[in-house]
Amino acid sequence: MKQLLNILLFLSIGLSVRSQHLDPIDPNYFAAPLKIPFFLAGNFGELRPNHFHAGIDIKTQGKTGLPVYAAAAGYISKITISPTGYGNAIYINHPNGTTTVYGHLESFAPQVEEYIRKIQYEKEVFAIEQEIPEGTFPIKKGDQIAKSGNAGSSGGPHLHFEIRRTKEQIVLNPLLFHMPVKDNIRPTIQAIMVYPISDDATVSGKQIAQRFETVLAGNAYQIKANPSIQVYGKIGFGIQSVDMLDGNPNKCGIYSLKLSVDGELIYSFTMDDFPQDGSKYINSHLDYERAMRTGQRLYRTWLQPGNKLNIYETVEKRGIYKATDDKLHQVKYEITDAYGNATSLKFQIQSKEIKTITSEAKGEEFKYNRNNRIRNEELEFSVPEGALYDDVYFIYSRKPSLQKFYSPVYQLHNSLVPLHFACTLRIKAGNLPANLQDKAMLAQIDPATGKIYSATGKYVDGWVEGNIKILGNYTIAVDNVAPKITSLSIGTKKPQKITNELKFKVTDNLSGIETFRGTIDGKWVLFEYDAKNNLLSYTFDKARFQFNKNHSLILEVTDFKGNTSTYKANFHK
Repeated sequence: MKQLLNILLFLSIGLSVRSQHLDPIDPNYFAAPLKIPFFLAGNFGELRPNHFHAGIDIKTQGKTGLPVYAAAAGYISKITISPTGYGNAIYINHPNGTTTVYGHLESFAPQVEEYIRKIQYEKEVFAIEQEIPEGTFPIKKGDQIAKSGNAGSSGGPHLHFEIRRTKEQIVLNPLLFHMPVKDNIRPTIQAIMVYPISDDATVSGKQIAQRFETVLAGNAYQIKANPSIQVYGKIGFGIQSVDMLDGNPNKCGIYSLKLSVDGELIYSFTMDDFPQDGSKYINSHLDYERAMRTGQRLYRTWLQPGNKLNIYETVEKRGIYKATDDKLHQVKYEITDAYGNATSLKFQIQSKEIKTITSEAKGEEFKYNRNNRIRNEELEFSVPEGALYDDVYFIYSRKPSLQKFYSPVYQLHNSLVPLHFACTLRIKAGNLPANLQDKAMLAQIDPATGKIYSATGKYVDGWVEGNIKILGNYTIAVDNVAPKITSLSIGTKKPQKITNELKFKVTDNLSGIETFRGTIDGKWVLFEYDAKNNLLSYTFDKARFQFNKNHSLILEVTDFKGNTSTYKANFHK
């Protein structure tokens, strides 16, 4: 009861310390957007690849088509349709200055569905981001606005639900607004990491980060065998922790964390809210290198200097502890979820100097707070101020060209160091034939296998240039292969019965699908693209399609290098 009272008191004075200058929001303002028992596949602030999860993912009992209801009165302000991301989504603006978002929908309410369908046909596009004038679709609290689905980048049927401060574009934690989620389970702690940060720092006598697994001892955690960890110099800590909810196997993100040494708080955060444009800072908030190497997502509980996220309440000396006094120190983590369930971990560190031989740093020092650049006759690469979260001794090298590529392979450090935003890369195209110039792009590859992981860019005045989001090994590749179209509805050898839709599998070998266009009897028809399943489908539109006759279909699919495949067929429907 005391914990609940504390949470209600917290809500009564505003959502967070960071938002106290904004008007508080009534925690009872929003209703649940689904009328089923709430089980979450993901919660607010959960660690996701390249972003914090901005809402809650509500399971829809393994199926699509459940009614979705407006959480509060207002008006539909925007509709988006995309083959990725939230797929089909509705945005509702509310009088209290907030917006609710409903993502991965199967369909919209009939009047909304026809409104957006008309615009798609007028513009002859599938993907759309349509602002809706106020007054077009007024909404009452509890109105059915859509049906739940699995559209976009969804990994299974669910409803993604968000609450935002509209003007400030700050996303808010929905679990602070009395969503009907049951949670009586404490967060769990799997392991900690201890990181040497200064050049003279060591952990257990080594100059590399060390991982220590934990065990539950009574109501709190401790390190296995409960050793004192020998450390020296400036060190940082990290923790692997998840939150579990009642009746739910999904591992969710933690709500708040405090780290103290000898009773002094040196680092803390609370996931009440965060700015939409700050989500990419997750790559500094977690241990990015370990996530890439092992798939384990650990919270980095010391602040890199280039991390500008504002969720941190206490960052005394950026959460970095200087252990040089040859004494024993007590370290404690306290972790809670949004419902007040708490857990903790205590362990000891022993400050002890161990002489080590420090290898000389390799590469040029790239500073997080300045513009950095590599420039020679073959390559130009810029890493502007703010692209790095910390200083890096940047490794650059040139390797021989590989078969089927059109330049040497250039090592731009490695993919274990994240970039906050894309950086400009140009490679001289000295070996590129003129007839392939418009098909050229930058390719990130594995030099050992030649496997391509990503490709971007275009040929410009003797160079191939583009903006790369990931460090690694790059070369020039070409894509002169058209996408592949495979019919899943119309047979080539014998007639197949056409059901209520035409469906095609579409794949591309390198640059990816950019555009598609389908016509029936010379008129544009709405093909919908499911990128995660490589599917294009057209559902016969009773208002726009003439039945009981022969038809001629033409489907064109084009990749990002302008290679086009065309599928033609006749069918009866």
